Amino acid sequence: MHALLVYAHPEPTSFTAALKDTASETIRGAGHSVEISDLYAEGFNPVAGRHDFLTTHDPQRFHYQNEQGHAHKEGGFAPDLAREQARFAKADLVIWLYPIWWGGVPAILKGWFDRVMAYGFAYSDGRRYDSGFFRDKLGMLCLTTGGTEQRFSATGVYGTIDQVLWPTQRLMVEYMGLKALEPFVAYGAPRVDQAGREAYLAAWRARLLDVLAESASSDAPKTVPVP
Repeated sequence: MHALLVYAHPEPTSFTAALKDTASETIRGAGHSVEISDLYAEGFNPVAGRHDFLTTHDPQRFHYQNEQGHAHKEGGFAPDLAREQARFAKADLVIWLYPIWWGGVPAILKGWFDRVMAYGFAYSDGRRYDSGFFRDKLGMLCLTTGGTEQRFSATGVYGTIDQVLWPTQRLMVEYMGLKALEPFVAYGAPRVDQAGREAYLAAWRARLLDVLAESASSDAPKTVPVP
């Protein structure tokens, strides 16, 4: 299995970074390969525009989706987008790691979805959800929150984590046809002590090993009993 970690945090000593490092070490330790898109460190530009394309579909009126579809057909994406699309296409498992900010993903990660997951490449008419392009890929969100688990509950002020993550889980990951795994959430990351952080990392490591084991089992050739 080959995994892509799309990591969106500006601070290398953050707990999100620790989750990223743990994922990389765990997956590699299990005999698989890993590539990391470190969006901040690589200076990824989240702002969409004509600079996304080496080709032009309509010089008179800029329609972003039309330009994406044309670039996909003509091989006309800018180098940074072509690089990220190649990384994504190569992966069997994609993990997005980020802190939840204002109820969603950081702007740099939203821009990654806007620019990289382009029309023609990631979806098209009639190719979404169960008919999406990437039904052979696994996708998982791994995020940290500032709020406690109680705040992300049915009685909490933010509502359940499923409600909060719906735009990302359902309308982004599942939209592209990936098999979306249950998100891993480290609640109240700035508030927990070292023991609590170590417990989160241990749980994250165990979760990843389960995912890898389940994937290996599902990919194993089925034996046919000899009569």
